[in-house]
Amino acid sequence: MPGLPASTAAEWRSSFLRKACCAMPENTSATSVGPGVRRSDRLRWWVFAVVLAADLLDMIDATVTTIAAPVIVRDLAGSDALVPWLGLSYALALGSFLVVGGRLGDRFGQRRTFLIGLVGFTAASLLCGIAWTPAALVCFRLIQGAFGALLIPQGFSILLRTFPRDQLGRVFGLFGPLLAVGSIGGPVLAGLLIQADVLGTGWRFVFLVNGLIGTVLLIAGPRVLPRDTPDPAVRIDPLASAIVMLGLLGVMGGLIVGGESGWGLVPLTALVAGVVLIGCFAALQRSTARPLLAPSLFRVRSFVAGITVGTIYFAAVAGLLYVVSLHLQQGAGLTPFHAAAIMAPLSVGIIVTSFQVRDHIQRLGRRLVLAGTAITLVGVIGLLALILLAPDVPAVLAVPLLVTGLGMGCCFGSLFSTALGDVTEQQAGSASGTLNALQQIANATGAALVSTLFLTLVAESGDNTAATTSLIVIAAILALAAASTSLLPRHAAADHH
Repeated sequence: MPGLPASTAAEWRSSFLRKACCAMPENTSATSVGPGVRRSDRLRWWVFAVVLAADLLDMIDATVTTIAAPVIVRDLAGSDALVPWLGLSYALALGSFLVVGGRLGDRFGQRRTFLIGLVGFTAASLLCGIAWTPAALVCFRLIQGAFGALLIPQGFSILLRTFPRDQLGRVFGLFGPLLAVGSIGGPVLAGLLIQADVLGTGWRFVFLVNGLIGTVLLIAGPRVLPRDTPDPAVRIDPLASAIVMLGLLGVMGGLIVGGESGWGLVPLTALVAGVVLIGCFAALQRSTARPLLAPSLFRVRSFVAGITVGTIYFAAVAGLLYVVSLHLQQGAGLTPFHAAAIMAPLSVGIIVTSFQVRDHIQRLGRRLVLAGTAITLVGVIGLLALILLAPDVPAVLAVPLLVTGLGMGCCFGSLFSTALGDVTEQQAGSASGTLNALQQIANATGAALVSTLFLTLVAESGDNTAATTSLIVIAAILALAAASTSLLPRHAAADHH
């Protein structure tokens, strides 16, 4: 797994394959549920491990270029203008294709679509590792994002099919926070791998290691993942698919370009066109006999409430990470690796809290989400205070960042569990694709709006004013998220099954 020492990683891989193979006797008992097959107790967690490892690869790959991009462009003699697009190209393809990717799993089977996504993602990772120009690397990143959109939604669907309802709180209590740790830990991992210069590969090993781990998962996945039956009755409307993908492309592209380069005519036009297309898609879905998104999904209160609160919260968190990173590198003058090291307590906080609360998600319900949002808000206020009181000592920001991570650990798992807890297996593909697409849009929105505010204020008033004002805006968004938790069910859904 990424981040482990080489000997430990090799031991994990061989142990994983050995146990996965041995854990599949021919007479394993299972209980049929809907179109899928429940795994025996000892196999369920191997399914969880494969899905988690594949999604961790995706989440880490989405963030590694935060650190690696300047080194890559310098090594490949590219233009500095390509630096942000090494990461943004991945997010753009991923967010645009997610909804359709989830529906393809419903049509052709989650297991098959997951493995196809993993094959493409692994191949694209290896191609990134041997890219010869920045333009080629951007193209390969687009391919990674597109196959990631096949991979991600199927993971949730497979878990919903594999685990009984009374275990879903524990499953998502682990899954969400560990993915969050992967996304936050991506820049730290990239810095370590570049500094280690494994076999003289430099930045290339950042991508090559994902290709190697993806290959291991491709060997283990077919042995572990449960078989499911494709549903030929599911029809994917090409017009609706094209409209929603172009709409998401316009919204995300506009937000990304506007946040990076300023709100000129091009990003504003793309954003407006994207919103109009998504509106057309919504109208088309109400009148078609073959909707791309199951209409019944939006009658599930827990799902609608979960995506509402989650979208607001993820926008705030994305903006927060962007502000802290910019402040540490531009204001405090730290290197990307040292900035990532100061932000590492976020991951520690997420791990600590998520493992403490995972068994209480169903009982505490929305109170846990509210507590997590409030703790995150306290962390942001702490960051604001220390930037004002000790602007020359950036290391002290590690303390409120730890507090912020504690809040995130409360929220991530409970939001996943709340949003997907009442979703049926037939709705799972649409639900997970929609949830992840909205998270990508929320991330892009938060990062774009806050970065625009920050960079505008830096030019006018300096770094400290930019950082403090941006943090005040983020605190206001978190307060809105906290108020929105009243929309959530009092208890997570598993208590009612």
